[in-house]
Amino acid sequence: MTAPHLWVRAEQRDNETRVGLTPSGAATLLAQGFRVTVETSDTRVIPIDDYAKAGCTIAPQNSWPDAPDDAIIFGLKELPDDGTDLRHRHIMFGHAYKGQSAGQTLLKRFKAGKGTLYDLEYLTDDTGRRVAAFGYWAGFAGAAVAVKCWIAQIKGTQTAPISPYENADALTAELQSELNELDTKRPDALVIGALGRVGTGASDLCKRLDISVTGWDMAQTAHGGPFPEILNHALFFNCILAGPQTPIFVPKNAATLPRSLRVIGDIACDPDSDFNPVPVYDRATTWENPALRVSDAPPLDVTAIDNLPSMLPLESSEDYAAQLLNTLSSLSHLDGPVWLRAKALFDKHQATV
Repeated sequence: MTAPHLWVRAEQRDNETRVGLTPSGAATLLAQGFRVTVETSDTRVIPIDDYAKAGCTIAPQNSWPDAPDDAIIFGLKELPDDGTDLRHRHIMFGHAYKGQSAGQTLLKRFKAGKGTLYDLEYLTDDTGRRVAAFGYWAGFAGAAVAVKCWIAQIKGTQTAPISPYENADALTAELQSELNELDTKRPDALVIGALGRVGTGASDLCKRLDISVTGWDMAQTAHGGPFPEILNHALFFNCILAGPQTPIFVPKNAATLPRSLRVIGDIACDPDSDFNPVPVYDRATTWENPALRVSDAPPLDVTAIDNLPSMLPLESSEDYAAQLLNTLSSLSHLDGPVWLRAKALFDKHQATV
């Protein structure tokens, strides 16, 4: 059997500096007989020289469209929306299976090029749990952005653009200092999905800042709503992967109801999904404009950024890459259960194009 050829592409999205394979992970794959090519990158948090020292082949930035047919292209975020046919096998977060507006376009590109998507969101073990997830750091960073939005409200200012931090301690220290300067008590928070990776990250950030947390999971939401308790907390964090059975957590008319709620951190961030459980907003927010004001009296902001772990790029990359490495090692057996499930899901949705 020909050795698998993993091609790690440069991310082409703004503010995306993460990577799903570290140099040490690349060295492990090389020792197992893989060929590993890594593109140069102007933004990747790990220097390209570290990959070269590990023995990887180095390719020019954004050269993956010309990669050999047998290369498996590995990235994290979406590809440029240029309409070109996709002929390779791609590993990435495709955002194509839950009714997202760009999903059909992406699937059409794969169909035209006869390529395949192995969606990172749907690489799962036998119990249905993801084999790797950025969830913890998404939750941690998402909670941090929501706290930034709340602080800006208290100060009567606009939420400032966000940028990456050296590490979680630096981010926490900055927020702690800003909270200490305020002449008001700390907000309280309600977290839905508190037992999962995302909810744990959000809860841990709050606990570092002495923000009281009410943690909910499936038991507390099983009755299907409504959930007036959410409106009684200053901060609300949605930390679950929504599906057809997910209830509405914050209804469209929430802004007009009596409430203590001031900031919604929709860390799951699926505003254009058919299953959006927070329909008070309809578009993601950005690093430049983290807060979307949906009501002024009293203020209610939504923050929903879909690449939050990039705020802590080194920690989140190292964590995710470590989780994913064993699954990448099994790429030489694309008939393994993880890859077969991902391929079957792709085929199912491809058939609807």
